[in-house]
Amino acid sequence: MDQNTMQRLAADLGDLELITDSTALQRYSKDFSWFSPVLTEALEGKRADAIVRPTSEEQVRRVAAACYRHRVPLTLRGSGTGNYGQCTPLRGGVLMDMSGLNKVLWIADGVARVQAGARLVDIDNAAREKGWELRLLPSTYRLATAGGFFCGGFGGIGSITYGSIGDPGNVLGVRAMSLAEQPEVSEFRSAEARDLYHAYGVNGVITELEFALTPAMNWQEAVLSFPSFMEGVRFCQTLGRATGVIKKLLTLLADPLPQMCGLGKDVGEGRTAVLCLVNRAAMEAVEEIAANFNGRIERQQDNAEVYGTAKSLVEHTWNHTTLHILRKHKDITYLQSGFRPWENVEKVEQMYRHFGNEVMMHLEFLKADGAVTCSGLQVIRYTSEERLNEIIQYHRDNGVHVSNPHTYILEDGGKLSVDPGQLAMKQRLDPAGLLNPGKMRSWDEKGAAA
Repeated sequence: MDQNTMQRLAADLGDLELITDSTALQRYSKDFSWFSPVLTEALEGKRADAIVRPTSEEQVRRVAAACYRHRVPLTLRGSGTGNYGQCTPLRGGVLMDMSGLNKVLWIADGVARVQAGARLVDIDNAAREKGWELRLLPSTYRLATAGGFFCGGFGGIGSITYGSIGDPGNVLGVRAMSLAEQPEVSEFRSAEARDLYHAYGVNGVITELEFALTPAMNWQEAVLSFPSFMEGVRFCQTLGRATGVIKKLLTLLADPLPQMCGLGKDVGEGRTAVLCLVNRAAMEAVEEIAANFNGRIERQQDNAEVYGTAKSLVEHTWNHTTLHILRKHKDITYLQSGFRPWENVEKVEQMYRHFGNEVMMHLEFLKADGAVTCSGLQVIRYTSEERLNEIIQYHRDNGVHVSNPHTYILEDGGKLSVDPGQLAMKQRLDPAGLLNPGKMRSWDEKGAAA
């Protein structure tokens, strides 16, 4: 952005400061894309020209109007806990930090209405005061914001019961603003709201969200271990299907991952670890089912006593597993895969046997279309991008879906095709194509064709 444009933009924003400090620009233009050596290289040097930190929807409106008027790219950011460069501006412009819009607006009848920058831990705590809790939390819940989770996340703690954040019924509605001379705010419900889901903020500025809640429970955390990988897998599948056990988390870490991510005191070498959160009354049933697969409980703790701290087992699940390992092992990266419910156990075993310790099995068990299955966050011993692509292709050739975490392009990362609803929403709310440009191939191709 040239100096004249910067000055005109600042004049339009009035008392809303444009931050241009180099250190701040560098920091706020990054997320956890360094999990991927491919993205680290691809996003090198990409950053915003200025940062703005609104604290109200009216200030957001002023930013949106000014960016549209001067044709300046606008990228949104929550806490920057995403993994794919979602908040890294590819074409400079303004980066809007939404964390100042952090109010829990109301909680009633099993629903929470919040501003986009509200931290998930704060929403969950507010809900618990009224006897409810969030259905889904990423492992980054202590920092992650509501808008960031919806626009860049998938699932997490709670997925074993409620699936993904994009499944019908989990997010009931969103309030989103257009980029225009006179920005308009619209309320989107149900299916329309999901056209804004996991879109990196490319097709609308979300200012509020409405989450469905679930009754608060007394949760017990446990570490179990099993003598073999497949015994652990079959235990997880069986526990996942056990209708009498209320579950919030079911994570499997194949040997040697427990030792690599800091669980070596609980799980001996050569053994597979399973981490779970279940209702406290179900622990006897968990122990009974584990014994059927030669498993044993290694440690238990009350979730309420460690909630929101680094002592919780949640800190070793989902993407936090990779984070812990990366701190000590710089030669690894990861994968994101999905196994179909009717064959997940067989396919997991096939991938495990084929790759061995090159692709180490980290599985998160969850519900998909009502059935128990698992997603992989496999830990990969990285050698080259070429080999990484071969690993991805082998999975796809053998019926395992891969949401590639080594790309910032929406269509390449997850659905592998154009999402008509997302594209139509961008046409409606961002006709000038200024929101987080360069992340949505179908929009760029549409513009090139026009």
